[in-house]
Amino acid sequence: MQGNRILVVEDDRDIQELIKYKLQKEDYEVVAISTGDIALNTAKSGPFDLILLDLMLPGIDGLEVCKMLKADPQTREIPIIMVTAKGEETDIVRGLELGADDYIVKPFSPKILAARVKTVIRRKKVPPSDEKQIVKLGGLSIHPGKREVHAAGKPVELTYTEFEILRFLAAHPGWVFTRYQIVDAIKGGDYPVTDRSVDVQIAGLRKKLGPYSDLIETVRGVGYRFAEADEEKES
Repeated sequence: MQGNRILVVEDDRDIQELIKYKLQKEDYEVVAISTGDIALNTAKSGPFDLILLDLMLPGIDGLEVCKMLKADPQTREIPIIMVTAKGEETDIVRGLELGADDYIVKPFSPKILAARVKTVIRRKKVPPSDEKQIVKLGGLSIHPGKREVHAAGKPVELTYTEFEILRFLAAHPGWVFTRYQIVDAIKGGDYPVTDRSVDVQIAGLRKKLGPYSDLIETVRGVGYRFAEADEEKES
């Protein structure tokens, strides 16, 4: 991770220093600031590999900062991890829909924070997936090009929409997606996909995956994610 530059936007000095200390120990270069307006200007001065963004900021709040960063061609590609207090599920959902890549709930473990930072930075460096590649996760294999799924070597019959949801989630292991984000990513050919019907589709998908159903995790109050695991790809 050496050489990666991180912008930390946090108005609580103690938390700011804690984050800065932990990330510097992991060999990141850290720039720490306290307000949203300064964050917008500093992000443009980059380059930055990641932004850790507190939601409760004086002046321009974190959600508005996130929205403005993602709307600006200079900063839209910088990954953002939101840092939020417990119970702000609505803000978490809105932040993810605005383009944030992940979130961390206060109070947090410095070790977990460092791990999430590493994961998000690594995601952005992964090249786009190839439709000819087979994605294998444990005993589950997904062939996007052939639109085939096998569990423990046996074929799994999925509807068009179920396959699209599985492919979308499996392509981003560890990423949390709201129901609206899943709807935006899926074009149902056999089923009208709405935010409410996503739950029905996920339930059906889990049933068909059997012992691998727990790979699709529910993130309470937010949405769904595919369990992060060692991923193996072959042509």
